[in-house]
Amino acid sequence: MTRFALWGAGVAAAHVAATRRRTSQGKGTSRILSGFSVKRHVLGQKVYNDHGEVVGQIDDLILVKAVVSHAVLGVGGFLGLGTHDVVIPVDKFTRENKRIVLPGASREAIRAMPRFEYKQMAVGS
Repeated sequence: MTRFALWGAGVAAAHVAATRRRTSQGKGTSRILSGFSVKRHVLGQKVYNDHGEVVGQIDDLILVKAVVSHAVLGVGGFLGLGTHDVVIPVDKFTRENKRIVLPGASREAIRAMPRFEYKQMAVGS
């Protein structure tokens, strides 16, 4: 089990699968980027509780001062209908094998959390 401190500094995720890509540097030179893809390894991933039950899915990440602070989970509903979003601090998550786990969570408790709604902010706010 790995404590997430999730995507901590910026989006530096220790203990999460790495992505290696060769990128062009111009004039025939290249370099390898090593890191991970949030889109590929986090967004859309199911979230489980300690009993192996799916309690939600990571739909988005909230960054505060260039650090990921919260994950937005889509919960409830059936086949995407009737779902709503809740936010949970990233330090509450762990990674067990290839699963993202929210220890102590239940579907009912997460569904009962206040709904999260996006607010439109003016540029430069």
